[in-house]
Amino acid sequence: MSTKLPSRTGKAPGAWPLLGHAWQLHSRPLEFLSSLPAHGDLVRIGMGPWPAYVVCEPEAAHRMLTDSRTFDKGGPFFDKARVLFGSSLPMAGWREHRWQRRQMQPAFQSDRIERYAVVMGEEVDRMTSRWQPGLRVDVTDALTTLTLRIVTRSVLGAEAQDEAVAEVQQSLHTVIDGIYQRVMLPLGPLYRLPTPANRRYRRACVRLHRAIDGIIAARRAAPGGDDLVSMLLAATNDDTGAPMTDTDIRDQLMVMIGAGFETTANSLAFALWLLSRHPDVESRVHDEVDRTLAGRTATTADLDGLTHTRRVINEVLRLYPAGWFFTRVTTTDTTLAGHQLPKGTALLYSAYLLQHRPELFPDPERFDPDRWAARPAETLPRGAHVPFGGGNRKCIGDQFALIEMTLALATVCARWRLVPDPGSTMTVRVRGTLGPGPLTMTCRPRGKASEG
Repeated sequence: MSTKLPSRTGKAPGAWPLLGHAWQLHSRPLEFLSSLPAHGDLVRIGMGPWPAYVVCEPEAAHRMLTDSRTFDKGGPFFDKARVLFGSSLPMAGWREHRWQRRQMQPAFQSDRIERYAVVMGEEVDRMTSRWQPGLRVDVTDALTTLTLRIVTRSVLGAEAQDEAVAEVQQSLHTVIDGIYQRVMLPLGPLYRLPTPANRRYRRACVRLHRAIDGIIAARRAAPGGDDLVSMLLAATNDDTGAPMTDTDIRDQLMVMIGAGFETTANSLAFALWLLSRHPDVESRVHDEVDRTLAGRTATTADLDGLTHTRRVINEVLRLYPAGWFFTRVTTTDTTLAGHQLPKGTALLYSAYLLQHRPELFPDPERFDPDRWAARPAETLPRGAHVPFGGGNRKCIGDQFALIEMTLALATVCARWRLVPDPGSTMTVRVRGTLGPGPLTMTCRPRGKASEG
């Protein structure tokens, strides 16, 4: 019987003057993070001139995620993101978070997700019906449009016009990349200079604000809906009784859109690429969807018959968690992993790091959906698999995203095989989220699609 080793603390080597480990985090973040467990369960790094601790041990990560009063949202990532997203749900401190989540939770209850699944099916049909045999498609771009249309129509209850969707999509990419740059390379005043990159970032913020303000204004002009926008318009603060301002509502919606489309699209693109590179896994998915769907659009009633497809999604989320790092800050003097931490200590945790620990996931770089049959997620140590975070700050849309990914992947695979060009490769792009970048693949029909 194994015995848990005593907690260890350490310090990451290779810090640069003033920059600390910011260059390693910027230039090779996944490799750098994966190297840290060798130095301890809690490892000190420098994010610019400011120290932070990376939580490398699952149980310590679990404690941090489930004790939001002691380990509150804060630190370099959230300080930069709040400039754009305000005190919205993922950014709010624990006091504000409680009442915000109560206001928004009804939009993600199971009966609502059943309704959203209808929209998911309609949008997947719309995308796949435009494909033709032999068509070369940038799969990442197509899926990004798909998931943005889904979140716009379902959660926001807004019409997803192609021009507006393209505007939000382009602006959010620029904004998310800009925030990531500012976190990883804390160059302070340099980001206020009128460089082309800084101007693009500021223009994108303005365009994004304008698009979301349009959604809010349209809902104010036609009250009485039951979508998330209407819920926020009717919300009042538990302590003051005051309603949310339009700025507060805009912050919430920007986060919901940002978290609800790019992350899901990237995971689906990774899944289709990995299936194309693992014919045995792809064949089992095809057998499952042929048996369960027979070419029709997947619905929530089909989920029990899509167990292998769901394992594929689970493995993609383990390999490439979209939210690959976040920060917290201690609100009081405390102890974590056997180490004393004063109030105001910045902590960083990475789902990528935790989910690539070889003692928990043997051969962690290998794509192996069957590992989830041999060892279901609920049997893992707490904090070992956290693609959506944990505790009461766990992503409010986790079930929405899991169902969306499963239904979309199953429907696409029932109708099409996506085949990469010979010799093509996939490079993981590490920015605000993990993504595969552009993936050009050729549509090959399956099932009823091949009969047309």
